[in-house]
Amino acid sequence: MKKFTYIAALFFVVALSAQEAKPTFTKDGDKVIATYFHENGEIAQTGEFLKGKLHGEWTMFDEAGTKIASGEYISGKKTGKWFFWKGEEFKEVDFEDSRIVGVTKHDANGAVVIK
Repeated sequence: MKKFTYIAALFFVVALSAQEAKPTFTKDGDKVIATYFHENGEIAQTGEFLKGKLHGEWTMFDEAGTKIASGEYISGKKTGKWFFWKGEEFKEVDFEDSRIVGVTKHDANGAVVIK
């Protein structure tokens, strides 16, 4: 009986953990605000959909909750300046119609490399 109780408790904890990783969707007028989660429950990314397409500001996070990327979609296409962080490195990537048109890289010393 103890073994069954332990297995049932373990199954319940695993089921709760899995439920936390499911995305959430909230209607806000014409938009749907989406939040996706890592398996550990931390937010993986959040943003909006409009008419079924990515639209508006999107932000991504690593499993520790640190922001790793941020940018904007318009009608499902990356547009404008996107920002990417990785450790001490920071990149600005310019998009037009989901195509990269410029990259500026900043390192920990403040040096800038334009590609």
